[in-house]
Amino acid sequence: MSPIGSLAAVTLDAPDPKALAEFYSAVTGWQTLFASEDFAYIGAPDGSSRIGFQRVESLKQPSWPGDDKQMHLDFSVSDLDESVERLTALGATKPDHQPGGEKWVVLIDPAGHPFCVTTMA
Repeated sequence: MSPIGSLAAVTLDAPDPKALAEFYSAVTGWQTLFASEDFAYIGAPDGSSRIGFQRVESLKQPSWPGDDKQMHLDFSVSDLDESVERLTALGATKPDHQPGGEKWVVLIDPAGHPFCVTTMA
């Protein structure tokens, strides 16, 4: 069966789209493709992937751990401890509940979205 379409971007809600785009730009090394007060996009250099950010003034942050999460991003890293240190320096927080053992770490981005870093590819 032929595909209907291809994924253009994953878009996250944020109270400040530009600030969250800057955070994830630092995480990925991707460039800002577009930024306004209400929307921002960053993209991989080869154009293969994009993350979007849209303004939601009254964003309800998901809880961690909790049942109100809808999705999260996973990032592959070469050194888990070093990556966690760098990400927390950028503004991520590390919650106490960590179910990944030594395989992955759950962090919370500056807008309150959980995301994971892992050395497993």
